[in-house]
Amino acid sequence: MIDWLIELSLRNRFLVAAFFLLVGGWGYWALLTTPIDAIPDLSDNQVIVFTDWTGRSPQEVEDQITYPLTVSLQGLPGVRVVRSSSAFGFSMINVIFEDSVDLYFARSRVLERLQLLSKSLPPGTVPTLGPDATGVGHVFWYTVEGKGHSLRDLRSLQDWFIRYQLNAVPGVAEVASIGGTVRQYQIDVDPNRLRAYKIPLSTVVDAVMRSNRNVGGNVVEASGTWSIVRGLGLVESTGDLENVVVAAENGVPIFVRQVADVKVGDAFRAAALVKGPDEAVGGVVVARYGVSTVDVINRVKEKIRALQAGLPAGVRIVPFYDRSALIERAVHTLRRALIEETIVVTLVNIVFLLHFRSVLIVTMPLPLAVLTAFLFMRYLDISSNIMSLAGLAIAIGVLVDAAIVVTENAFRFMEKRGVD
Repeated sequence: MIDWLIELSLRNRFLVAAFFLLVGGWGYWALLTTPIDAIPDLSDNQVIVFTDWTGRSPQEVEDQITYPLTVSLQGLPGVRVVRSSSAFGFSMINVIFEDSVDLYFARSRVLERLQLLSKSLPPGTVPTLGPDATGVGHVFWYTVEGKGHSLRDLRSLQDWFIRYQLNAVPGVAEVASIGGTVRQYQIDVDPNRLRAYKIPLSTVVDAVMRSNRNVGGNVVEASGTWSIVRGLGLVESTGDLENVVVAAENGVPIFVRQVADVKVGDAFRAAALVKGPDEAVGGVVVARYGVSTVDVINRVKEKIRALQAGLPAGVRIVPFYDRSALIERAVHTLRRALIEETIVVTLVNIVFLLHFRSVLIVTMPLPLAVLTAFLFMRYLDISSNIMSLAGLAIAIGVLVDAAIVVTENAFRFMEKRGVD
């Protein structure tokens, strides 16, 4: 078989050269388009289901949300295992699929099952899917800093402006806000005032919920024109909440301000982001599944540079974790190792063989072998990372050994036959 292949190659040199160039060009395209990351993605093929039920105990969350969802999701095709956890106020379910199942097919199946189960869950609870990312998708972290601005203001800027802008970057699955304090309206109800007016707390809650919305009406025609009629009730200030009517006594309205104190405060938080000695506000950019990490980070950086001009005076976005730097260092180190190995092998062959064409036989297959490896990596969804590139660097030595053995045998055979 080997003899036949060698003879075929020698008789069809033009076809062999054309095949060499074709595979080399195809492999170079694969080299440019293969996703690049610093670390291999060894996480499970999973879909995360998150359900928020504010104020409920873990036992209630487990009985009414986690257990029904877990039992139902176990019957999906391709599911290997379902893991769940219940905590104070929320439920999290990890649906792990077989590695052969496409991630987006799995997400669509989970979403269909959740729609069927939505009516059996407690009112107001809506299960949502986590981002279409993996466990190593946190590729870029940043802080929002500005002297003279409170943590609450910086967090509002992050939540309502920066996060939405970065979410629109191609390849970004999610931008999560961390740190700071979330602004909210707080109504501190005085039980003594409620008792004096004989109003239950539920009445106050219902009145506030009903008032915080706009309602549609109809139109009024006058002088040949239509005027749109609508009711505006969305809360825009503490005064709007204070003027909400809770009840009426003998035709006299009782307002929220008469039974409670309304103020702007901070939402309860269970964690904080600390940078140096002080607290900070930041965000985490999560890359989408299957995209090139370096390309996503570069696009995010470009978007941040464009956003800087639209930020308030003194506010800036400061990166503090950038995986592209690690990727560039790792790729540069391994690329240099590949080049150095090729040069050393070539020099050693020149010194010991003293035959230029034999050196070409040994060294020419090296770049083609590397490009062919990238071709397989591209179509097998294997990213360029430290492990895969290190394997290529080690494989060069094996390729050189094989080529040297074949060349040496050819030399010995030619010497025995007296061929120069």
